[in-house]
Amino acid sequence: MGLVGTLNGGPHMTKHDAPLPIRVIVAGAAGRMGQEVVRAVLAQPDLQLVACFDRVYGPEVVPPASGARMASSLAELEGVEADVWVDFTVPAFVKTGVSWALEHGMVPLVGATGMGPEDRAELAALAERTGRGCLIAPNFALGAVLLMKFAAEAARYFPAAEIIELHHERKVDAPSGTARLTADRMSAVRHEVGLPSEPLEAGEEAIAGVRGGACGGIRVHSVRLPGLLAHQEVLLGGTGELLTLRHDSLSRESFMPGVVLAIRKASSIRGLIVGLENLL
Repeated sequence: MGLVGTLNGGPHMTKHDAPLPIRVIVAGAAGRMGQEVVRAVLAQPDLQLVACFDRVYGPEVVPPASGARMASSLAELEGVEADVWVDFTVPAFVKTGVSWALEHGMVPLVGATGMGPEDRAELAALAERTGRGCLIAPNFALGAVLLMKFAAEAARYFPAAEIIELHHERKVDAPSGTARLTADRMSAVRHEVGLPSEPLEAGEEAIAGVRGGACGGIRVHSVRLPGLLAHQEVLLGGTGELLTLRHDSLSRESFMPGVVLAIRKASSIRGLIVGLENLL
């Protein structure tokens, strides 16, 4: 993809060989995912929440005992020293926030989705110029990361595949970043083994769009409904058989082990990398 950096380095140590706490800023802290990240960081003895950023705040966002600064603008964060910027903001802001974090010596870990190839290329160039790492992870759930890995492996053996992704009604982008990355991974494998780069023909659509959008030979269907959180199903069809791979996030807590893992490994990232699997 041209956006994958290298991994090296390790935890910063004091002169007594005791690791310093990793200082974290959570961007999008007032949102549902942001609140989970705040709780997860506060629960880890080796992590320190130094600030929370969001444009809208309620009194419950940051526990006063944490000592973390609350900021509703980037200017209010000037002077805060941090190692990692965890971003669960909105697509319209994420590039601005991540660029600011890189310029201020932090490693951004981006869970917000919606950035296009041009945005990623700009951030890759900025990471290179600043000598910092940056992770874009469309999904921090370890099960979802494994699903993408399994789907890419299976894609080389089946002539056709489709993806159904299902999310809550407030999700602003469709298809999801996870579905796009899954399709990209599968398409790359299909190209390697010479499988078609276009979806199988399936007749004329009586209603435009019902067959989903095409992504590198794979159709992707998006569902948005109350009661859902984050779910993905990959269907692979062959002669007389069907392989179904599915992952379900039943609560936002499911993303936190991956977020904590990424924070702890952030100092090892060089350049821009896409996908949590690069840290596993």
